[in-house]
Amino acid sequence: MKLKQIEDEVLHLTEDERAELAQKLLISLDAPSEGEIAEDWLVEAKLRARELDEGIVQPIPAEEVRRKAQALLR
Repeated sequence: MKLKQIEDEVLHLTEDERAELAQKLLISLDAPSEGEIAEDWLVEAKLRARELDEGIVQPIPAEEVRRKAQALLR
């Protein structure tokens, strides 16, 4: 399908549908690559490990985190 055909079709959508499509298109332009996401998580993991090692933060048991998360979802 050619760009002109897509434009013609899109302009016949409702305002809400066009807004939703526009949002999805904008997000797709700003989406980081899988490599960038992996690198960001590695940086975050190293930061958290350092904070734990240096006693800046205290670990929270997984069961406690799960219990609090479930309480928030109720």
